[in-house]
Amino acid sequence: MVVRDFLYIFAPKRKDYMDSNSIIRFDWAAKRMLRDKANYAVLEGLVTVLLGEKITITQLLESESNQETSSDKFNRVDLKAMDSKGEIILIEIQLTREWYYLQRVLYGVSKAITEHISLGSTYKDVKKVYSINILYFDLGKGSDFLYHGTTSFVGVHTKDQLIIRKRDDKVIKEMKPSEFFPEYYLIRVNEFNDIANTPIEEWLDFLKNNHIKDDTQTPGLREAKEQLRIMQMNEEERRAYDDYLDTIRTQESVLDTYRTEGLIEGRAEGRAEGRAEGELNKAMSVAREMKKLKMGIDVISQVTGLSESEINSIE
Repeated sequence: MVVRDFLYIFAPKRKDYMDSNSIIRFDWAAKRMLRDKANYAVLEGLVTVLLGEKITITQLLESESNQETSSDKFNRVDLKAMDSKGEIILIEIQLTREWYYLQRVLYGVSKAITEHISLGSTYKDVKKVYSINILYFDLGKGSDFLYHGTTSFVGVHTKDQLIIRKRDDKVIKEMKPSEFFPEYYLIRVNEFNDIANTPIEEWLDFLKNNHIKDDTQTPGLREAKEQLRIMQMNEEERRAYDDYLDTIRTQESVLDTYRTEGLIEGRAEGRAEGRAEGELNKAMSVAREMKKLKMGIDVISQVTGLSESEINSIE
């Protein structure tokens, strides 16, 4: 394949989505629309289904990750909310691979905790944090589309779980550490098998296929079907949304193509001394085109096997 022609070959054809029932992608809506209080019900529905209890969001909080740069707009979307119990909910959508993603999740949760305890406060004011991660890439091995992580302390010899005591309004209560330590949800969208019978499966159907059942009773999806209709966007918003879809489809096409050609995952291992000059030139050409698409350095490195410094040297 001639590298310089890959944009022409894989240029996505614009899809006629102007159907009255078409729904806006969740990742786009999270960045552009779900910050409106009138649309909180959509987010509340997702969190309610995951946590198994009714969640009411009282406000969205500022997050350093809420950026509008050309590269960030499709690589990362963050929502940071507070519920009626004062607990913090982090929702992140990740469309492309990040090698140290779990470390980033840990950092984000830790930062949220420290941001919401003021000087002079006691440790009893530390906020419970829920980290919900919607992943459109393969994160490790596992057959499920939903993973849930909590913190517990288990006896090395007795295997029992530690129960601690908490003093609240002069009343002593027993609690498990998981009740105040952060909780993590990893939603592996691509692992969903497209069969939607339960509420969480219906949410996955929406996240993966942009499909919502006409008769859905699942929290959040009824509101999404009504409030996130494409036809409700003005012409400027539609053009921006169409450009966004083109960017996503082009990125996916490029990654799929070079994964097939063996340039992805493990390519770096084959860059040993003696790599042919032609192969290096091809990798540099691919990287140059990917930079034009505003793809992240991590993604470009993953696809081409080039180092960060090599990528940054490309003009």
